[in-house]
Amino acid sequence: MTRRVESGEPRAEDEAPRAASRELRLGEADLRPLVIGTRGSRLAVWQAEHVASRLRAAFPTLALCLKRIRTTGDKILDVPLAQVGGKALFVKEIEEALLAGRVDLAVHSMKDVPTDLPPGLTIAAIPRREDAADVLISRTGARLADLSRGARVGTSSLRRQAQILHFRPDLVIVGVRGNLDTRIRKLSSEGLDAIVLAAAGVARLGLSHLVTEVLPPEVLLPAIGQGALGVEVREPITENRELSAASREPRAASVAELAGVLDDPETHVAVRAERAMMKRLGGGCQVPIAAWATVDADALLLRGLIAATDGVTVIRGDARGTIGEPETVGRVLAEDLLERGGRAILEAILGGRLGA
Repeated sequence: MTRRVESGEPRAEDEAPRAASRELRLGEADLRPLVIGTRGSRLAVWQAEHVASRLRAAFPTLALCLKRIRTTGDKILDVPLAQVGGKALFVKEIEEALLAGRVDLAVHSMKDVPTDLPPGLTIAAIPRREDAADVLISRTGARLADLSRGARVGTSSLRRQAQILHFRPDLVIVGVRGNLDTRIRKLSSEGLDAIVLAAAGVARLGLSHLVTEVLPPEVLLPAIGQGALGVEVREPITENRELSAASREPRAASVAELAGVLDDPETHVAVRAERAMMKRLGGGCQVPIAAWATVDADALLLRGLIAATDGVTVIRGDARGTIGEPETVGRVLAEDLLERGGRAILEAILGGRLGA
């Protein structure tokens, strides 16, 4: 079902972070290297180094270094994320380091970032998105439709589980946690027939040759923010705001401006729409919801779904609007999905009534 948004809200260029001038100059107080906070996995470090290289290209004299931070999500590997607090566990300690001034900016996978950021932090840039799709890697080269009946498919994502079972209810879903390298190894070590991963992570680590099939959105709609990176910083200092000790540094505003040169407006608008839908649904990895937004000139199209964990019921929809109203488009689609049965699904999963 398609919903079209009619709105006179400000255009995206009035709200999205603006690119800083390449002539930006840092003061003498800012000569120490900027510290980038990141998780320690190979993929996370690749992503942080990618952001660092883009910043160095824009500002050749800029000194940067990485600080690896082990998060709660990295430590808890034997319990599904849906049972222990969701993907926010992959950013909590990094955000604490950012607020405390131990790092100057943080690089996250946007699908790990909660919709509500801690006070004092903001997403300064979302660079151009990689492929948002999911991919199948199978041991025999069989595509998802061709896997044998009862084949074991590894994923710890309820979103993937629900959609795979909707497409192939005869398959067996096996929970698989760990970083991308670990999950690929478990394809053999745990006797799996296939695993499902994000295309972006596979490509970033140069492992696309392992991919059996890129799964189309009609079969497997991506996670909110999948394929996109986010650069998080402390909010720029303003004269009318009481400052914490951690944010008194004169460099705070400069960091936000520096990171802003990496922003891709189309990707930023698309991710804002997806996150607005997720925020209205109150979801995360605890519930099987998915969304994928695309931009064509001034037009914004958002596809989304809510599914039962067993895959029996999947409610799909889409909403259209302009790039100046991503949050409105996201909320409209969320309300549409809730009205058509999504509310009952989410309340059954969450064990309580959703807010209005």
